[in-house]
Amino acid sequence: MPLVPTATIVAAAAQAGTAALAFNVLHLETAEALAVAAERAGEPLILGISENCIRYHGSLLPITRATLAVAEASSADLSVHLDHLTDPELARQGVGAGASSVMIDASALPYAQNVATTAKLAAWCHERGIFVEAELGEVGGKNGVHAPGARTDPGEALTFVRDTGVDALAVAVGSSHAMTTRTMVLDKDLIAALRAELPVPLVLHGSSGVPDEEIRRAIAAGMTKINISTHLVSVFTSAVRRTLDADPGLVDSRKYLGPAREAVTEEAARLLRVLTAPVPA
Repeated sequence: MPLVPTATIVAAAAQAGTAALAFNVLHLETAEALAVAAERAGEPLILGISENCIRYHGSLLPITRATLAVAEASSADLSVHLDHLTDPELARQGVGAGASSVMIDASALPYAQNVATTAKLAAWCHERGIFVEAELGEVGGKNGVHAPGARTDPGEALTFVRDTGVDALAVAVGSSHAMTTRTMVLDKDLIAALRAELPVPLVLHGSSGVPDEEIRRAIAAGMTKINISTHLVSVFTSAVRRTLDADPGLVDSRKYLGPAREAVTEEAARLLRVLTAPVPA
């Protein structure tokens, strides 16, 4: 079916007080797994393609076009999103290919440069009807760049949103990228303060390290878009290991990638059901 714009998925979640989920694609198997998961759960899903993923595949177009094709062939409401882009040229290529949203990551730059870089690319995206997300406060754990324990200041965040014109803001509230244990506790008071201050939806990065119920509490406090990658990557890898350990003689990669794809489908569908369920007031 036709792709659904990321803006539509996020706006519907914000209006309902639930979550818009964004799961990252690594390769064709995960794109397929995530599309089937959304079909099984009956929930919309944002398929994220990160700059790291693009670098892994050598260029943007092959993985982006493959993901778009998977999404268009699915019966679920799916969008394709470009995640953590630091290179404006990748944004231009991805928008040209058909992505409906871009996350501009200039958070490693000094504040003034972050604002200038984000504002310029956001203006270009908005001229083409593209939903724009940015980051302020440096979420922990991303390749050693982001400072653990960083927190986003609500007043600074409001100024940043006004000066850049972004449509959503990823904020630092206690999560950290690339965690393989789900133990983090988020700053719900800060989430509530940011929600009260900002006119745009809040985005939680590093959600893989946060337990389900803590994510639900964050949604109740004011988070709208929830990004998950490492947790599902771990599910995929664990399934590959189990299959190969059970039969070390396997040589056909489809026989271990297939079970891994199904494992991701099951866990992604479970997350979709749990995290999009209405949150008690």
